[in-house]
Amino acid sequence: MSPVRIGVMGCGRIGRMHAELISWQVPNAEVAAVYDVVDDASAELAKELGVRQAAEPAEILESDDVDAVAICTSTHTHIDLLVAAADTGKAAFVEKPLALNLADVDRGIAAAEAAGVPVQVGFNRRFDPSHRYVRDRVAAGDLGDVHLVRISSRDPEPPPLMYLDQSGGIFCDMTIHDFDMIRYITGSEVTEVYATGAVLVDDAIGEVGDLDTAVIVCHHENGAISAIDNSRQAVYGYDQRVEAFGSAGMSASENPLTATAVTRTADGAHGPTLPYFFLDRYIPSYLAEWDAFTAMMQGAPSPVTLADGRAPLVIGLAAWRSVHERRPVRTDEIG
Repeated sequence: MSPVRIGVMGCGRIGRMHAELISWQVPNAEVAAVYDVVDDASAELAKELGVRQAAEPAEILESDDVDAVAICTSTHTHIDLLVAAADTGKAAFVEKPLALNLADVDRGIAAAEAAGVPVQVGFNRRFDPSHRYVRDRVAAGDLGDVHLVRISSRDPEPPPLMYLDQSGGIFCDMTIHDFDMIRYITGSEVTEVYATGAVLVDDAIGEVGDLDTAVIVCHHENGAISAIDNSRQAVYGYDQRVEAFGSAGMSASENPLTATAVTRTADGAHGPTLPYFFLDRYIPSYLAEWDAFTAMMQGAPSPVTLADGRAPLVIGLAAWRSVHERRPVRTDEIG
């Protein structure tokens, strides 16, 4: 099988990570070219990987030696690049969120469906072995009827304020992963959202209209209830846990440690810390994500469809409305 040749668009932290993983650790894929609006960023990455630097997206989209594109650019550019990829018949990997409004998302979905190009959305946590184990127990019926899903999702430190101001806020940027996970774990759509939040970490986060601490309760079509808690600052490291509880038992994912070791002294026992950030925590899931993409390019169904990309945005927009209006919001109010 010939490797899938991928043009990577976006050479910031996420795009660089994807490009490096594809080049060095994904056996059935290779990077053909890279592009970034910042020339120095794409030039540096192109030199590092020994690949072509594109001066503009069209060079990648119209290239015969590119099979697919990885859209890892700023969120507001995702849909225009997805539409352009569809117009040139290129398959696409698109980072989350697809967009910050449903009109743009629906425009991208329509273009991809009309062109018949395969698309995978970058919700990498579905591919984490521990989280996936919980989902598989639910899907296999080991837990009986699912009653509760609980997710703790806490970052070690807030992102830069400049990023927050353009991100869509905590619900459409950070918690959107968790909104995807509750659908994935339960296998059921969300019907109602109640969210509350506060600014407890940094007043400047509130000044840009965002929150840094939040709790969200979601009701699902199958009767299950999900509860998510978020914080932008967990001083002990990157904290990501998922639990499913049902009529026949429970299953939970735990955080990996930076080492499997323990120290015991007269003062007690202590161990290593949690990984500090998502690049330390989720490399295995990113690799599995790209393995799934190459399988999709060989004819397998998309493991994370555009519909899967749309649904968490609906939940995120409902969460924001819930905070502003101080009431539960049905997802059918959003669209």
